[in-house]
Amino acid sequence: MTFDLAAVRQDTPGTEKCIHLNNAGAALMPTPVYQAVIDHLDLEMRMGGYEAHARALPAFERTYDAIAELINCNRNEIALAENATAGWMMAFHGLQLGPGDRILTTEAEYASNVITYLQAAKNKGVIIDVVPSDKYGQIDVDALEKMLDDDVKLISISHIPTNGGLINPAAAVGRITRQHKIPYLLDACQSVGQIPIDVEEIGCDMLSATGRKYLRAPRGTGFLYVRRDFMNQLEPPFLDLHSAKWTATDTYEMRDDARRFENWEFNFAAAIGLGVAVDYFLETGVIPASDRLCHLAATARTKLSDLPNITVHDIGKNKGGMVTFSHSAISADQIKAILSNASINVSTSTTGSTRYDMEKRSLSSIVRASFHYYNTDEELEKFLTVIANL
Repeated sequence: MTFDLAAVRQDTPGTEKCIHLNNAGAALMPTPVYQAVIDHLDLEMRMGGYEAHARALPAFERTYDAIAELINCNRNEIALAENATAGWMMAFHGLQLGPGDRILTTEAEYASNVITYLQAAKNKGVIIDVVPSDKYGQIDVDALEKMLDDDVKLISISHIPTNGGLINPAAAVGRITRQHKIPYLLDACQSVGQIPIDVEEIGCDMLSATGRKYLRAPRGTGFLYVRRDFMNQLEPPFLDLHSAKWTATDTYEMRDDARRFENWEFNFAAAIGLGVAVDYFLETGVIPASDRLCHLAATARTKLSDLPNITVHDIGKNKGGMVTFSHSAISADQIKAILSNASINVSTSTTGSTRYDMEKRSLSSIVRASFHYYNTDEELEKFLTVIANL
């Protein structure tokens, strides 16, 4: 497929107002997604929420099919969620880990996930073990395999961590988890929409993702994938009349698909927008879109490395669209403010977001510029010029 940058930017009015390099936070929404959300809200206003849902049911159900097509699974393996964390939590707590159960994770793991591990350690007695990184900074797959024993009940990693540019070797981890029959939870919050994702190739049992980042969907959207033949190993931490059926006075029966991890009420307009966003990405071309944003980031990495006083902090054998760096004399927050004054959006990462990794590398705060396929070479050059003139 050829990539039509002009058409993509025409569909993205936000590119006329700013240079948006905060796509790992929340990307700019394309017009078709915005219009789908507005159209459904208008329908709810005119005829009522339940009636609007019934009218828009084909568009709503398309969201499941679009996501299944995107990550190569069955629609019955997809649950919609209000965000990636909500989906991830349903999977994690559904495992019902107990005293002595070991969780293996990575040095680059995200704070929200680690806080949940720590809560489970405090309240349930689980054990957290951090797998060391290899020479590239990614999870050391050989070390992971050597750490396995009968007490390991979960391997849980972030595919693309929140900082550092790293793409963890998720499929290599999956080959180990399948061989040893250990549950595998993949946080794909940053990777879905940024790089091609195939759950069969990866071999994960559970995968969580958000809509607002690289998929360019509305905030408050996300999904959870659970492999069909793994689903009955999970008991959702809560159920309602959507996720289960009240079969008799004292009995209930869970749904037999992934919607057992949903609840009755959520934002249907946003869910429809998520489906339109996934379809937009599929029509744009997953591989050419990913290649473009990764190329922009690689160029930024190289040129930033050549600048005086700038240190690039990206790690990993394979890197994606996120570039992190610092200045020897100017703080990350100051750089963010300077870029903002030039209508360039970036974000910062602090120790509190990836403590294992940043403490190991003696980092306290870094700038994160995250590129998308709608960014241009001219935008990249303007960004680099501002940094060069700091």
